[in-house]
Amino acid sequence: MGAFDYLAVLVSIIVGLAITQLLTGWRGMVLARARVTSYWPLLVWTVVVLLVCVQSWWAMFGLRALATWTFADFAIVLAQAIVLYMLAALALPDFGDSARVDLAAHYFDHRRLFFGALVVLIAISLAKDMIIAGRLPSATNVAFQACIGAGAVGAMLTRRPWYHAALAPAALAVFAAYIATLFARLP
Repeated sequence: MGAFDYLAVLVSIIVGLAITQLLTGWRGMVLARARVTSYWPLLVWTVVVLLVCVQSWWAMFGLRALATWTFADFAIVLAQAIVLYMLAALALPDFGDSARVDLAAHYFDHRRLFFGALVVLIAISLAKDMIIAGRLPSATNVAFQACIGAGAVGAMLTRRPWYHAALAPAALAVFAAYIATLFARLP
């Protein structure tokens, strides 16, 4: 087992836990559907977060060529996975008790934390390239991340429903284009 294989195990577990958070939330929503008031922008964001989880795991394969790992290299990759988990954990409420669940209320109550975590995730992603590769990723990569980050900052600053209703499908489209443009094939 090489260093990458060894280190990838812990990161993969955390990304797997993030995906589990989303799937558990979707399951809870289905089982509690009689007492859930839906909010479609939140549901779109859960799909975006799932795509971010899968893309992060997919892109991690590119690190296999790194011959020497430092603790700083591993720490930044681990930090990215941890923030990704927190993003997934904030996306949906717990559905465990028998109370009514208003997904719009949950979304707006936690929007600053959720979108703040998304901004932190983008910052860590850029820092990861600086720490591991010694440079920022391609200009196209930075442009996609800046676009999503700008939308997230706007979401942190406003509660206007029209903004959030427009941002969710736009973020999904931008992130899908990001994957298609930069991550369609394993390196």
